[in-house]
Amino acid sequence: MSTHKIAIVAMQGVQLLDVIGPSDVFAEANRQSGLGYYSVEVVSTSGSPVRGSSGLALIPDRLIDEEPSEVDTLLVAGDPLIQERPLTENLLRWVKQTSARANRVGSVCSGAFVLGEAGLLTGKRATTHWSQASEFARRFPDVKLEPNRIFTKDGNVWTSAGVTAGIDLALAIVEQDLGLEIALRVARELVVFLKRPGGQTQFSTLLAGQMAQKTPIRAAQDFVADNLAADLTVAALATRVGMSERNFSRQFKQEVGMTPADYVESMRLEAGRRLSEDTSIPLKRIAIDIGFSDDVAFRRSFARRFGTSPAAYRRSFGS
Repeated sequence: MSTHKIAIVAMQGVQLLDVIGPSDVFAEANRQSGLGYYSVEVVSTSGSPVRGSSGLALIPDRLIDEEPSEVDTLLVAGDPLIQERPLTENLLRWVKQTSARANRVGSVCSGAFVLGEAGLLTGKRATTHWSQASEFARRFPDVKLEPNRIFTKDGNVWTSAGVTAGIDLALAIVEQDLGLEIALRVARELVVFLKRPGGQTQFSTLLAGQMAQKTPIRAAQDFVADNLAADLTVAALATRVGMSERNFSRQFKQEVGMTPADYVESMRLEAGRRLSEDTSIPLKRIAIDIGFSDDVAFRRSFARRFGTSPAAYRRSFGS
């Protein structure tokens, strides 16, 4: 598998988490997959260190120049004061030229203003930090702004809301590139939930419990993540890790914060939600693939967790 090059544009005053959050997700994806798939560089508009909004400095890997960079994914990080800072012609030209060659273009937080000024969001769905949504809508009336979404994907253009939403965006990219299992492993290792759905915040859901520290329980969690269609009853999982059912259930609840049954259902429903949103796989097939006995059981559990049916969710949030 060839290397996938990611360039993250960081301007003076950048919210550092907009850069560091996605970067750590991609780095952990390399470690979890063992592929070294992602190569990340930070690009700046000047030769000096990039001073973030927190006062800390970030050393860029390279500078924006007249020639577009050869990258696969271009991400533009946000700046809390971007509305007050002029965007240079050099920056906008470089973003336009680089995006024309990239397979994927995205923004974190107010980085959407750069994509908007570069004309990359015209006619597309997009989001940005809630506090800047009104100004964004005023400046870019031809963009289909969805201010309540955590992130959006319209074709090859991705945008995300503020700060930690960049982690959600990066996890979604990892899932698209390397699959759900790797994205799950990355999320667990970084002690975050897999990702909040890209849609409205009321659809955000707790993926599952946090990663256990004790080896047998962690082994059970890994098996669940990789084998959703398998027999994942308490008896089966306890046998797999060499524990009694009673001791396994007690220790699992203590380590993870929920019962094994609740954890398994959460994992299956999260996978079902993502497959409903991002694929056209028939819902009956999804139900079986993620371990439900039939689509009726899937619909019942899905509605209980998300307050809507899989079909309605797909109509509202499907790619």
